[in-house]
Amino acid sequence: MTDELTQKSAADLGRLYRRGKLSPVETMKAVLKRAERINPRLNALCRIDADESLVAARASEKRWKKGKPLSPLDGVPVSIKELVRVKGWPASMGSKLTDKTPSDADAPAVARLREAGAIVFAQSTSSEFGHKGVTDTPLNGITRNPWNLERTPGGSSGGAGAAVAAGLGPIAIGTDGGGSVRIPSSFNGLVGLKATYGRVPNWPPTMNGDLSNTGPMARTALDCALMMNAISGPDRRDPYQLPEHDIDFTKKLGAKLKKPRVAFILRMGDHPLDIEVAATVTKAVRRFEAMGCSVEEVEPPFSYAQASTAFVAHWLSNASRLLEMFPEERHGEFDPGLLAGAKAGRDYSLQDVVTAQATRRDMAVAWNLFFDKYDFLLTPTVAVKPFEAGQDWPTGPDGKPNRQWSPYTATFNMTRHPAGSVPCGLGSEGLPIGLHIVAGHFKDATVLRAAARYAELHPLKFPMLPEKAK
Repeated sequence: MTDELTQKSAADLGRLYRRGKLSPVETMKAVLKRAERINPRLNALCRIDADESLVAARASEKRWKKGKPLSPLDGVPVSIKELVRVKGWPASMGSKLTDKTPSDADAPAVARLREAGAIVFAQSTSSEFGHKGVTDTPLNGITRNPWNLERTPGGSSGGAGAAVAAGLGPIAIGTDGGGSVRIPSSFNGLVGLKATYGRVPNWPPTMNGDLSNTGPMARTALDCALMMNAISGPDRRDPYQLPEHDIDFTKKLGAKLKKPRVAFILRMGDHPLDIEVAATVTKAVRRFEAMGCSVEEVEPPFSYAQASTAFVAHWLSNASRLLEMFPEERHGEFDPGLLAGAKAGRDYSLQDVVTAQATRRDMAVAWNLFFDKYDFLLTPTVAVKPFEAGQDWPTGPDGKPNRQWSPYTATFNMTRHPAGSVPCGLGSEGLPIGLHIVAGHFKDATVLRAAARYAELHPLKFPMLPEKAK
């Protein structure tokens, strides 16, 4: 029964608490017990606060018994990515170089989850400063995928993805500067959302500025919607905050897809695409047609090569700031890939950065006009299946490192459109493949609704134990 509890969704836990069939204390003890047994093999959680989480669980239990829960998430365990500030925990950023003094305040998403009664019980692993799409660091080592311990869970929110897939808490907070919520959601079989920029407030500012988003990761679209109800809304510390809203994301999930106009893009440009990913995603798109959607296969409205060049200019010029933030004699303690990227960022001229900013504006306009014509877009989330843990890149068709393995996600960090990933099947090795859903600005609920409609017809069964992974 202990492991069965860890496989329940946040929504299911809330319903059981309400009926008096389950206690938050039972759930928290089950998650802690599973983490003690499983996490040493996964390395998904770099900090577990067992004592405080049980105190919070007992307080939640009292609220449910009185019939006064703070929200449907009251008593639900949640892990927080180590790039996100948690009061009392060090903001390690996955780095040996950062100050490990405990933080004196929660990030907005963390504070709001606490206000909703969720139990912030653990800190999940990330790549160093979230700089790459896999999860390993000199500080914490390699994080592994519960579907297959030899494979990466993706990144940079790889610890969050692995934890939720393995039953170490049903929900998690990740961050997404170029796909870092959606990539691990794809590789671990989760639903993950990067909302319209500013919908979920960010504080403190990250290395990657207004590319980076805070977002929910869960096994179901409903759990993501419950999280969005808690964490979205303005915060004065975020200069790009969106105004207050009255959206109930859970109610929006129930609305029907009224024959929407759907665009399908299989390739963003001239990049390798795994044949199983292509086949699985194409099959999923055809299922949207069967659900009554009008689907049209189209070309991207903006050059992938230009978009990629602009994104890299933003990313590396931002990374170069790290070389000024930490003494040169300690630069050798950085992840080698991060250090190389930061040094490359110094080579960008002022004109290069200005040009990249202009390209970003042109991209946003092009995609805005695109979403005037289509209700949402479908693509693969990632162009490859989960590859070997500990590698920065998979091996390409030519036998060389494939540096274009994630061409779909970063575009929408640049344009600020909402985008999510939903599992759409398993490859021949039993590893998850993700379907990427993107919509126009402020249509976050549309993305979750499309994910929910698909997932409820095609549910995914998660691996009960990493020990059973190949």
